Amino acid sequence: MPVMAPTVAPPSDRDGDGIPDSLDACPDQAGPAALHGCPDRDGDGIADKDDDCPDVPGLAKYRGCPIPDTDKDGINDEEDKCPTVPGVARYHGCPIPDTDGDGVNDEEDKCPNEPGPASNFGCPVIKAEVIEKVNTAAKNIFFASGSAKLLAKSYSSLNNVVRVLKDNPTFKVDVEGHTDITGVKEKNQVLSENRAASVKAYLVSKGIDESRISSAGFGADKPIADNKTAAGKAKNRRVEMKLRNY
Repeated sequence: MPVMAPTVAPPSDRDGDGIPDSLDACPDQAGPAALHGCPDRDGDGIADKDDDCPDVPGLAKYRGCPIPDTDKDGINDEEDKCPTVPGVARYHGCPIPDTDGDGVNDEEDKCPNEPGPASNFGCPVIKAEVIEKVNTAAKNIFFASGSAKLLAKSYSSLNNVVRVLKDNPTFKVDVEGHTDITGVKEKNQVLSENRAASVKAYLVSKGIDESRISSAGFGADKPIADNKTAAGKAKNRRVEMKLRNY
């Protein structure tokens, strides 16, 4: 009678993933051979059993989780130079700087190196007495009738403005010319522009850099008094000078 060969039972593979239980690190959960038979739900190459974020692809050095963003600003900690303070990408994850510490960030601060309130664009507030000195000077600027030629009696007042600008090199001034309604509108516009330009030219002639002075004319468009009276017209024929430090 022939001898029968013994029957060899196949290796046990409970999860049916083709990896014998004896070699399967996760014998009850199907997984690839590369992960020793363990599943990887998020497909990041890290077995779920070793993955702290099994449903989100991540990196091994963060135990299967994405690169963290501690301050939640959308810039991951590896690229964020301020990982614990929310910021913006253009500053590598840091907040927009505020160099002078006045609470107005440098992108909105017209004087980023000098503290000042937001109401003055981050620049120091000019003292009221200085503003009044310039306003008083502006009320004492005179021209030849119908002309942009400055009269000599204006020079003393203008020299006061020159002193203010020289004493305060960050200050700038806007010179505005205005007329009354007498005459042709177009000619008044040109006259107001020319008068403002004459004031600017005088200040420049006294050593004030042209970049610190703007000039514009508004004709009769911005009256401050009634043009129906001689007194009102006299007030409307004026030059205004507005100091700023931004």
